[in-house]
Amino acid sequence: MAAIHITDVEAAINWWREKKPSPDGITLAPELRALAEVYALMVFYREDEAAESGFPKEAYAAWKAWYDTQPDTPCIAICSTSQGDAECKGCGRTFAEVQHWTEMSPAEKRHVWRRITLEGDAWRFNRYAERAA
Repeated sequence: MAAIHITDVEAAINWWREKKPSPDGITLAPELRALAEVYALMVFYREDEAAESGFPKEAYAAWKAWYDTQPDTPCIAICSTSQGDAECKGCGRTFAEVQHWTEMSPAEKRHVWRRITLEGDAWRFNRYAERAA
């Protein structure tokens, strides 16, 4: 089951805070309230991830609006899986992830993005970082 990581919820909150700042320092936009409720529950229960399917509708819509501003694919047009590698040297995705990317849900894609970013071994993070910009 696909899950949304707490760092993505934080990023979405910060994006919405910049997009719709509080007029009085107290009131939050509806999108922020929805995300803040999910975030608070994650912190309270010490959860790093929340199931994509279990997100409240308003919170998911707010998260998805942020998600849609992020790059969709980590591809830098140097695909070594086409040469037989199990993991692409260019983007860091596995052959299966490359093959099924268009079928993945937003949370599944973010899970892959998080993994390859934390690993930081793919050429998109070092040798060819300019292509990723």
